[in-house]
Amino acid sequence: MARTKHDTFTMLEFEKKYLDMGKKYIAGVDEVGRGPLAGPVVVACVIMPLGDEDIIQGVNDSKKVSEKNREILYDKIMQKAISCKIEWADEKVIDEVNILQATKSCMQRAIDGMEISPDVVLIDAVNLDCKYPIEPIIKGDAKSYSIACASIVAKVTRDRYMVEMSEKYPQYDFASNKGYGSAKHIEALKSVGACPIHRKSFIKNFVKEG
Repeated sequence: MARTKHDTFTMLEFEKKYLDMGKKYIAGVDEVGRGPLAGPVVVACVIMPLGDEDIIQGVNDSKKVSEKNREILYDKIMQKAISCKIEWADEKVIDEVNILQATKSCMQRAIDGMEISPDVVLIDAVNLDCKYPIEPIIKGDAKSYSIACASIVAKVTRDRYMVEMSEKYPQYDFASNKGYGSAKHIEALKSVGACPIHRKSFIKNFVKEG
């Protein structure tokens, strides 16, 4: 079968390695939202079917997929997933324990909360103490189909929440920037201060707190 420049089948190297070892349930884990000034960090853990007929074409690192296509892919992933668990940590937890520890805690809860126990866990560039075999992969969301699926699920989940928050706090333009430090977001922080979903530990050095 001919492969296109980006063909989702080319992202199955790690999955095939473990399938060839007799592993059946291969989980992918990724997070979204470590960098924003506001809102939660969101983690998804997914186990996808990996037969050729099951692979969802177009799956890639969520940052490389348009918002419209992410929504379409999200629905397809959730329909096909063998098991999926989403966890998040809000701004209060992030401020209390720091973003790395909040992210790791979410990842651990997502893995442990799976209805089907994974045989192995592929994770995007984070080391965890895990009861299952784990392989951290640098830029895994661009290299592993399972991690990319998790990336899309986490991204769409978080983006939908930030759009809801934009209706509640319209001055920060969360629907557009999703909590990242856009010029309009920074200007609003300087002029009106922070809202309840801002991460105080992220904004305290350069903007007025509300």
